[in-house]
Amino acid sequence: MASMIPYDRYSRALRSWPFDEFDRFFDAPFAALSTGNAGFKMNVEDAGTAYVVTAELPGVKREDIDVELNEGRLSVSVEKKESDEEKGKNYLYKESGEWSATRGVFLKDAATTGLTAKLEGGILTVNVPKQDEKANVTKIAID
Repeated sequence: MASMIPYDRYSRALRSWPFDEFDRFFDAPFAALSTGNAGFKMNVEDAGTAYVVTAELPGVKREDIDVELNEGRLSVSVEKKESDEEKGKNYLYKESGEWSATRGVFLKDAATTGLTAKLEGGILTVNVPKQDEKANVTKIAID
């Protein structure tokens, strides 16, 4: 029992592997393909009469973003492509490139009118006004 090493100490010891930087260099191109990567961060705030949705999109142009509200589901889609001038360059290592991602959130009482969106400083801000909830339940009198 005394010879057992807790797992966290074992993993810490492995992190000091001398070739870590070399391994990270080759893992970086595949990081975007991992399933744990959501693509971009998104926050949803209930501001009383409206929802305020913010998405962190640094380096993304306005024309590469698509925001859509469909039956209460707000979707933010980004498709970032390389420009023609970047394609001609001879990179030895490049972490930025073409990628696409979609994030969505369901807002049950979202209004379809009065929506606004603004991209400033790499932050997309979408204001979605709330509408009065319609009663989906109808009481039926029994004769």
